[in-house]
Amino acid sequence: MEGADLELGELLAAAEAAPPGDSVEVVAHDLQKRLGAERVSFLFVDLMGQRLVRLPAPVGGFVDRTEPIDLHGSVYDDVLRSQRQHMEPDGQGGQRVITPVTNRGDCIGLLEVTLQHTAATVLRQVRDAAHALAYIIVTDRRFTDLYHLGRRTTRTSLAAEIQHQLLPSSPCCEAAQFTLAAGLVPADDIGGDTYDYTLDRDTLHLSITDAMGHDTQSALLATLLVGALRQARRSGCDALAQAEHAHQALLRHSRGLATGQLLCVELATGLCELVNAGHPWPLRLRDGTVEEVTLAVNLPFGVSAPFPYRVQELRLRPGDRLILLTDGMQDRGAAAADLVSVLKDTHELHPREVVRGLTAAVLDACHGHLKDDATVLVLDWHGNPE
Repeated sequence: MEGADLELGELLAAAEAAPPGDSVEVVAHDLQKRLGAERVSFLFVDLMGQRLVRLPAPVGGFVDRTEPIDLHGSVYDDVLRSQRQHMEPDGQGGQRVITPVTNRGDCIGLLEVTLQHTAATVLRQVRDAAHALAYIIVTDRRFTDLYHLGRRTTRTSLAAEIQHQLLPSSPCCEAAQFTLAAGLVPADDIGGDTYDYTLDRDTLHLSITDAMGHDTQSALLATLLVGALRQARRSGCDALAQAEHAHQALLRHSRGLATGQLLCVELATGLCELVNAGHPWPLRLRDGTVEEVTLAVNLPFGVSAPFPYRVQELRLRPGDRLILLTDGMQDRGAAAADLVSVLKDTHELHPREVVRGLTAAVLDACHGHLKDDATVLVLDWHGNPE
């Protein structure tokens, strides 16, 4: 059964007409009608990137309610890493088809479908449906907590809740000139790390920050810091002006301090303007060699200093991989993690897999209990396309 081609307009209209939490059911109904799908479900990747949570759609009266699934070593992990559709017998005469649901490099989850007929045109239509589902979920998760709840497999503290709300809605972005991915592993009692990025017509803006303190104290300081940085950035400020604006905000409104690194990368040339406010140096993987990028360091935001912030220049070459991190990736128990070896071993992988490898190494070194947040942002620079 090959079915009719996917009518994207009709599918998007049906999704918009349904409640925001019913996106999977809308796609499931479409696949049932066109392809005779018997079981359809969407699997979320949890916040820690370690387990999957299944959101089933009731197709033909069937609802599969299962416990979270360990991601590591599973067929789902293979599909997420490879971003290729997978098909295998379901043990009942049909075929189980698992397809990545991804938007601009952001692995939102997986679409799992059971079919009796799997011609090439059918598999292509499932891929098209998964692509449409990615856009539908990105839109609908603004209006419902269902997709946020689906990513929770452990209890979230108030500090961690505040912290995650400060982060970009997607931890990954792909563009012609670059690919980036980021990850944050919260500590047991600290919630002050953040990362941020945005892309305008000419410039990629990046930041990574670490607000000092514990629990909600650091989370609230991080809120002030990120708000000040975004306000300055959205007012057209460059990295130097952003740094000064954030610094003054902390001086006026708090007694805390925060380290940070702000970057503005010119898309046409790879020229990067950078301000370092007491933050660990970045790492760079170039031509197979990992090295620290040595920078002049200003005092942290919120610390009165006799000298103004200094902007520095860094030129990225096509093929460079730049790694920004917080001290939680290196301090105390995390120091036992061999980050350089991980970077060399993952040099051919997508940045999101590099982030997974680095955060997993730190978690293993700390036996699952971090004393400081561990945050990393990986930027692959491809250069301006011809």
